[in-house]
Amino acid sequence: MSGPMYLGAAYFDGDPGELLPAYQRMLDTFGLEALDVHLCITRDGGLTVFDACPTKQIYEEFVRSETFLGAIAAAGLPVPRVSGLGDVQVAHVRRTVRS
Repeated sequence: MSGPMYLGAAYFDGDPGELLPAYQRMLDTFGLEALDVHLCITRDGGLTVFDACPTKQIYEEFVRSETFLGAIAAAGLPVPRVSGLGDVQVAHVRRTVRS
């Protein structure tokens, strides 16, 4: 990782089993290669997606953009609750995990 990153979270509420195929359709739109840090977590009551952007401003613009909102709608995902989390100080992932 080089340079600063800003981490945010999108909370998609619903049945994780129904949300995951829609999430996968959305992910296929963007492609993993385009993403710096991206995690999708199943939880009781939905999915939480952590995603990093170069700055807080870029993150906030992205989550309000037609690119993002159009992609989630096209994939069949509900509009998420979105929360900016903060600046990443250290990030390390040994490998790509896909289930």
